[in-house]
Amino acid sequence: MKKTLGRRLFLGCNFVFLAAISCLCLMPIIHILAISFSSGAAASAGKVLLWPVEFSTAAYQNVFGKPEYLRAFWVSLQRVLLGTSLSMFLTILTAYPLSRDSRQFRLRTAYVWIFVFTILFNGGLIPWYMTIKTIGLIDSLWALVLPGAVQVFNIILLLNFYRNLPKELEESSRIDGAGHFTTLWKIYVPLSLPALATTGLFTMVGHWNSWFDGMILMNHPDKYPLQTFLQTIIINLDFRFLKSQDAELMIQLSDRTSKAAQIFVAAFPILIVYPFLQKFFIKGIVMGSVKE
Repeated sequence: MKKTLGRRLFLGCNFVFLAAISCLCLMPIIHILAISFSSGAAASAGKVLLWPVEFSTAAYQNVFGKPEYLRAFWVSLQRVLLGTSLSMFLTILTAYPLSRDSRQFRLRTAYVWIFVFTILFNGGLIPWYMTIKTIGLIDSLWALVLPGAVQVFNIILLLNFYRNLPKELEESSRIDGAGHFTTLWKIYVPLSLPALATTGLFTMVGHWNSWFDGMILMNHPDKYPLQTFLQTIIINLDFRFLKSQDAELMIQLSDRTSKAAQIFVAAFPILIVYPFLQKFFIKGIVMGSVKE
């Protein structure tokens, strides 16, 4: 089709508008990155905008220059990989039966309300901690993974997604002799990649950004996940973990540069993962799955 002048003007304005929105979204990240690479004095004086002033890597030396930080990074990486895999597996196995109608699963509504109840009410922090302590998970990686393995919000998202899939898919698989597990893993899971990508990203971000559970469930700093360790060192400025030769490095730091480095280090892994999941967000959910 030949584009008219009005159509070209519309596309041009639309491109400029979307480019401006994209720049506004990137500016805070660029600003944080610039602060993290600036000197403590320049950052404290408010001289840093979108480019580092008095370039310095002291903040990142403080973050990555010690084995304790690398150990905490490894703990967080293990937590994300194990926690996300386990959570997604349980979410899929739970959402599928709850997505069946009452003729196939008579107690479906009762079980759904039981799960919804856990969103509205919980036992409280102390009973939660005592339960984890009683079963012997304190000071272990499983203490960071198992308590939050069943994400009810993700289950609700996925079961609603399954309920919107065409019933003809399940009926055709049954005619071919497929059971529930075959139908789930061969048909439902491949078609639910957009929903799984979304819930998986939520789970990864939740595990990566979590710091409070690591602080109360881990008794030894060498078992802290990254966010807990950074919170202990940078937010609380706990100098017990600093050595005497780090005094000169701390002089070059400021509260703003340290926090900026912490924010960027915490966000960087998710920024790397997100582009690989983006295509699933815009992909057609059931396009071409049913033909008349």
